[in-house]
Amino acid sequence: MTARPPVLDAGRAVRVAREQAVLLAKDAAARDSERRLPGPEVAALATCGLLGITVPAAHGGPALPASVVAEVFRLLATGDPNAAQIPQSHFVYVRALRDRATPEQQRFFFAEVLAGRWFGNAQAEPGTRHARDLRTTLRPDGDGWRLDGVKGYSTGALFADWIPVLAHRGEGGPLAVAWVRRDAAGVEVVDDWDGLGQRTTASGTVRLTGVRVAAEHVTGYAETFDGPQVHGAFAQLLHAALDTGIARAAVTEAAEFVRGTSRPYPDAGVDRHAEDPLVAQAFGELELAVRSAEALLQAAGRAVDVADRDLDADTAREAGLAVAAARVASTRASLEAGSRLFELGGTRSALAALNLDRHWRNARTHTLHDPAAWKLQHLGRWVADGVEPPNHPQF
Repeated sequence: MTARPPVLDAGRAVRVAREQAVLLAKDAAARDSERRLPGPEVAALATCGLLGITVPAAHGGPALPASVVAEVFRLLATGDPNAAQIPQSHFVYVRALRDRATPEQQRFFFAEVLAGRWFGNAQAEPGTRHARDLRTTLRPDGDGWRLDGVKGYSTGALFADWIPVLAHRGEGGPLAVAWVRRDAAGVEVVDDWDGLGQRTTASGTVRLTGVRVAAEHVTGYAETFDGPQVHGAFAQLLHAALDTGIARAAVTEAAEFVRGTSRPYPDAGVDRHAEDPLVAQAFGELELAVRSAEALLQAAGRAVDVADRDLDADTAREAGLAVAAARVASTRASLEAGSRLFELGGTRSALAALNLDRHWRNARTHTLHDPAAWKLQHLGRWVADGVEPPNHPQF
């Protein structure tokens, strides 16, 4: 990288995200059809300055709030949710550094971010009892550590400069984050992701075999959940933003199709398919669902902002519940829009060459990340009986 990426204020970050979304949309359908990874597109996200928008001001960044980051992700997802998902963990781990790293670690890693460096992700593991059951372990090795384990769903790792790895510090010890170079000895990133949607996120496997980790490249993690936190809410907010962007893109492309070559149904007695009152009714229902998801996303972003400014049990709870509502609404809107666009477009909309099904496939795949039904459970239990929501990474 020759030029240092610009430092973006809130207005410019949103404008740049909108511009990048237009560029991402141009070949999104073709990339999906061919499973062509968005390498150049991801590189552009680094050079335009978006990767650094949450770096604290004390370290030279603009420290943009969660609400702005959510809007950036929503916009990028309207262009291509695959490319948009790739930096999701980058932003989660920039936040983790802010909350858990030492001043020296922050100085080093935030400088890396402002220089355009990418953080990937190696968290989930295949074959364990559940998503929070991890086996990867850091074992003492001289004045540092040795890291061994296998990770799956490692979105962003293939494109990363640094891969934050969630691992136990010692056998059965507390979870920590080991920061390893993508090209370090013993690190193997395998592009074996084979999802029906989000096909070009390269969310494959990371194998870690005797990876040497310096002591200064290990940061805390387990301590994050000893008290009120919005680490989980922030990560979930970005997931909701991705699904909301998918929903908006599906409705937009469906409308373009209906206004274009789509033929009216004879019983409607209209010259253009878009004039059919049943079509207008269906679009109204979809628009309501998408606007509701967008509004709840904005409200959730503001709630996380409030908690970031004044964190306590009440603000953390409200942020988590607001984000849970946004996740349920964005899940429903993206799935409904991705499915009903065929009802609106008619038989021709199902042609494989158009690849309109990618919207539903992307929504169906990404919304599986966390069960929306459990978001409803937490919302319902709080309202009905005052049951506190969980304090873990997925809430």
